[in-house]
Amino acid sequence: MYFLCRGIGSVVAVSADGLRGEAGMFGREGFSPTSAGVGGTISIHEVLIQVSGSGFRMSLAAMHSLINQNPVFANLLARFIQSLVSQISFTAFCNANYQVGERLARWLLMCHDRMDGDEITLTHDFISLVLSVRRPSVTNAIHVLEGRKLILAERGRITIRDRKGLEEFAGGAYGKPEQEYRRLIGEI
Repeated sequence: MYFLCRGIGSVVAVSADGLRGEAGMFGREGFSPTSAGVGGTISIHEVLIQVSGSGFRMSLAAMHSLINQNPVFANLLARFIQSLVSQISFTAFCNANYQVGERLARWLLMCHDRMDGDEITLTHDFISLVLSVRRPSVTNAIHVLEGRKLILAERGRITIRDRKGLEEFAGGAYGKPEQEYRRLIGEI
């Protein structure tokens, strides 16, 4: 199991024919693979580190032993898993109901929640993977957010300029899973 202290990991679903898309993300608030948090040994997802950082790892055997010995720790892991399930289900909902711009704003806010600053080091190609859209769609959406002065995009880096404005732009696409996380665990 991996516990990040800094950075962001993407939980990526991969189809049998190789199509990929981000299902969820985690940072210092979570861990991966979540299956290990309930005693599992196999995960059907890939995890990609989208923003480099640091963290800790623990063997599955040690994790399973700790879960059995410490019910408070086991409960905390289960609560994170529930919050990630909320995030993943809301991602599916947003992919079906919101345009690329709102989805990008949501995703940037989720990254910002897990970072200590306003700069996020990412490429348009990676963003197209996590949003499951073509790269030109990402470029167009970034231009819209830049035009509204919500972000500043430079090669390989996006800076959040107006978080409140970004939240307003995202509208209903952002907020519910974050409320669920705060209810279950506390602040991100």
